[in-house]
Amino acid sequence: MLHEPGERLDRLARDVIRAALEVHRNLGPGFPEGVYERALALELAERRVPFERQVSLAVQYKGKCVGEWRADLLVGGALVVELKSVEQLAAVHVAQLVAYLKAIDCRLGLLINFDVPLLRDGIRRVVQSSH
Repeated sequence: MLHEPGERLDRLARDVIRAALEVHRNLGPGFPEGVYERALALELAERRVPFERQVSLAVQYKGKCVGEWRADLLVGGALVVELKSVEQLAAVHVAQLVAYLKAIDCRLGLLINFDVPLLRDGIRRVVQSSH
């Protein structure tokens, strides 16, 4: 059964999407992912949206840490945002975000691909299904 995230997560997601739209409106497609990450960080800070960049998070397996990965952005301590600058999002990008959400027990993630003419076509909202 799929339960939607709460209002706080939805609000954070809307804030991130609005900020990403502003970044895309100003920069357009074509830059490397890191450029968009830095620009989005500036935009989020200007809007006073709480976030951390390149957050190192542990991956647990049967109660043991087996590695770590870095989230591009962790917003409000609860929303994972993965950024891409690719011609087209692939199924593996969504699968990676789902794995990240499960690994740290987060309910909601955003996958944002800036290398598209219209950013709304590059945004995927991913909800982790309940256990």
